Amino acid sequence: MSLPHLPLAKHNCYQVYTAQQVLTNEASVAESQKVPMYQLMERAGAAAFEQIKIHWPQAKTMLLLCGKGNNGGDGFIIARLAHLAGIEVSVLLTCQANEVSGDAKTAYQAMISAGVKQVVTDNITEHINHFYGDIIVDALFGIGFYGRLTDAAQQWVGAINSNDAAVLSVDIPSGLNATTGYVSEKSAVIADVTVTFIVYKQGLLTGQAADFVGHTVLAELSLGDDFQQQVFCQHIYQDQQPLVDGRFPLMKRRRTSHKGDIGLILTIGGNVGMPGAIRLASEAALRGGAALVAVCCHQENQALVFQGRPELMLAPSEAQALAQSSAMEKAKVFLLGPGLGQQTWSQGLFNLVIKQCKSKKDQPLMVLDADALTLLANTRHYCENWVLTPHPKEAATLLNCSTKAIEEDRFKAVSEIAKKYGGICVLKGAGTLISDGERVVINSTGNAGMASGGMGDVLSGIIAAFILQAEDYFSAVCFAVYIHGAAGDIIADEYGQRGMLASDLFTPIQRLSNQD
Repeated sequence: MSLPHLPLAKHNCYQVYTAQQVLTNEASVAESQKVPMYQLMERAGAAAFEQIKIHWPQAKTMLLLCGKGNNGGDGFIIARLAHLAGIEVSVLLTCQANEVSGDAKTAYQAMISAGVKQVVTDNITEHINHFYGDIIVDALFGIGFYGRLTDAAQQWVGAINSNDAAVLSVDIPSGLNATTGYVSEKSAVIADVTVTFIVYKQGLLTGQAADFVGHTVLAELSLGDDFQQQVFCQHIYQDQQPLVDGRFPLMKRRRTSHKGDIGLILTIGGNVGMPGAIRLASEAALRGGAALVAVCCHQENQALVFQGRPELMLAPSEAQALAQSSAMEKAKVFLLGPGLGQQTWSQGLFNLVIKQCKSKKDQPLMVLDADALTLLANTRHYCENWVLTPHPKEAATLLNCSTKAIEEDRFKAVSEIAKKYGGICVLKGAGTLISDGERVVINSTGNAGMASGGMGDVLSGIIAAFILQAEDYFSAVCFAVYIHGAAGDIIADEYGQRGMLASDLFTPIQRLSNQD
């Protein structure tokens, strides 16, 4: 059953929260607005049912799995509303009815009083397997869940995921950690739609969550703005083009601007057998607005790198010659790493750039990507003027841990890298994270078609170009990540995800970079 695209937000960005922040503060925020908690539960159930009507208006049968907590209470309200709307409803209760308490008990009693009769507390997996209806509502576990599902719950989740019915998850897919986005043993409900309440929970928006949440809809329940005002958080979700004080983040060009005003980027990489990475990064920098781009690559690759792109300039290919070059002297931004390798030649260039940049009075900006990150991991270098762009495996190398540890808490990882090495870290992946060690921004753009060679090189080129043209470097990096994903989305919308090439992004990058 195809789903319409629903916009997620009315603003450029939202504060997002850990599960604990929401659990600790939602009652006090509701009380400040004189909203009783049961009324809040009613609002949540009604909002979820409204999404069912929007997405599946022809649905005639519904199976609800309800736990004994407040998430189950939301499910009881959905069941009552669906029954009153003429939908055939069955409720699977994962505990005995007398174990339900508090507001969930009130919701349960209201559901029974409304005439819902098909309530089952045993053989739950068997009932799911034999459901051949339209919709399954997952109201098993709320945002307080963490860790590993019990064996019984894993069976229920497996049965849900094997069923052909559409799935709506209430607040969060059961089994997903609302704070980290991690799924233990990859056992969680795979939803078509997730309706989350009041504010975004950060774990819904990054990492493994992308495989489970489906279309995420925020129902603020008339408390979202109040929550964000009363509960401060430095984790942000950018779901529209990021602005700086309402303005386009790149500096406006004067009519008399010339290439020297805008500046030169020196890109360094492209070892033997790897010409494509540095070419993609360099051309992306041009498409992102860099006036001048000089390329240092291995001598064997020079013809390949410059073929068909005469706007690129040639820099010396050896560290000693590069150190005396005008490109090294004039560069305002260095991009180091795409296709660099880790040989003696690579190490010499790495050492040169780090030394030169640290020794200059006005330290130039640097973007370190790919092999430069591996070389960095073996040093104790710290710099406030660089942007590091690891994928999870590279992040694990930087923090000397496993890739699994990175994915278990991407928020912690991105902040730790920024604190350990300085500057800004961009932790790539679904829901890319950007952090300066204090703030964390979650990006909303991009798609699975971008899981192809060269995409990271293009991103590093855009980042280099944007920090060249901005005063607020953090905002420029956020903008670059957003534009990179948005360009991929444009290509996917027009041609589909399969077969997307990194170089396909160049034309939309140019267009998106000029929306001021």
